[in-house]
Amino acid sequence: MTATITREELVELLHDSATTLIEALPTAQYDLEHLPGAVNVPGALTVADAARLAPDHHATVVVYCSGPECRRSKVTAAAFERLGYTDVRVYPGGKADWLDAGLPLEHAAVAS
Repeated sequence: MTATITREELVELLHDSATTLIEALPTAQYDLEHLPGAVNVPGALTVADAARLAPDHHATVVVYCSGPECRRSKVTAAAFERLGYTDVRVYPGGKADWLDAGLPLEHAAVAS
């Protein structure tokens, strides 16, 4: 079973270490708003995507989606674990919890 992480733990982790933060939602939702520093895995995680996004199998990977009812983060986290990643965590509160706390979000750059 994948470990979970609270909002407070995530904020601390993002300030103190090199963590790969993954949003497991469709690209349109990621482009609209995402947690600061997050990268997007909009569908099934491939070996190539995992290697590009998180080359160190022992570094921390945190996966989130829209909130507690969303299962995409659990599916993506499990895929990282199947690929041999040793420190994978799920932020079950996701965007909903982050927004409820009044924390900032980023938006994808719009091409002009």
